[in-house]
Amino acid sequence: MRKLFALAGLALAVPLGVAQAAAPSPPCPDRNVQYWQAFPPGGESDLSARHQQLVLKKKCPAIETVIQYKAGAGGALMWTQMNQLPGDGANVVGVNLPHIVFQPIQGDVQYKTADIVPVFWFHFTPDILVVNAKSPIRNFQEFLQAAKASPGKLSLAGSGQYSANHAAHERLDAAFGIKTLYVPFKGTGDLATSVIGGQVDGAMTYTPFAIANKDKGVRPLAVAMDKRHPLMPDVPTFKELGVDWVDGAYRGIGMPKSTPPEARKRISDMWLAMNNEPEMQELAAKSGFELVNVGVEQMDAFMAEKSKLYTEGAARMGLGKK
Repeated sequence: MRKLFALAGLALAVPLGVAQAAAPSPPCPDRNVQYWQAFPPGGESDLSARHQQLVLKKKCPAIETVIQYKAGAGGALMWTQMNQLPGDGANVVGVNLPHIVFQPIQGDVQYKTADIVPVFWFHFTPDILVVNAKSPIRNFQEFLQAAKASPGKLSLAGSGQYSANHAAHERLDAAFGIKTLYVPFKGTGDLATSVIGGQVDGAMTYTPFAIANKDKGVRPLAVAMDKRHPLMPDVPTFKELGVDWVDGAYRGIGMPKSTPPEARKRISDMWLAMNNEPEMQELAAKSGFELVNVGVEQMDAFMAEKSKLYTEGAARMGLGKK
């Protein structure tokens, strides 16, 4: 079995309930939560925020979670500006790995990884390769044949430049000795129409997209998980196809640097409590999200580990070499 060169082995390093033990439910926030999204509506970040909005409303009926969008530059627009938000404990920002490591290394953004203050990582979404359901490509073997027959012709959409999707696309090409074209979109929600409508041949995306669109014009071919996904039992893993590839994207929340430590801890505990709710676990399972719990107590060690691994992967991808 060939070893994948970049970021293999970054899978569910912090399974639900392992990183933090279940804790008593923290008190509700004392004001409405301003939840800023770095990607457009319709993608995985938006869907997870809607889940959290629903669960928090039931836990804290007097509190509204106000979801706002500032999309652009693969998330970098929001992340560049997040420290300008008030550090009042009510402003939280959706953040993503490996994006917040890759983008500063490439050097096309106005923020550094150290500028981002994550307070909780709440789920992981594995990589998956999909094509249009009307495509003559019916399985991964036929995908490889088509890619090798016409190098650079097959186009694969993805969310953002220097993102998890972009990294997965580069890994796909390198691992299987092929050349395909990466087509970046602002977010997963934006690429759906192009994939379903056949404007691109497929996408290097995440499991929630494949699950949500499996009956709407999308055919999944291979998934970067240890075992097959229970909602897609006919889709092989990359491991089965000969490449040790278990990877994807982490999603979480950060807060402005000016936010006091006690306010960061309060929000971190609140997100942990939401992850422990049976309703949240059911919503996540139906959507293809793998819940993880990484709070403020584990954050420094987690970020040091992931930053090291993603930095090594970025070097192999050639990021930062202009």
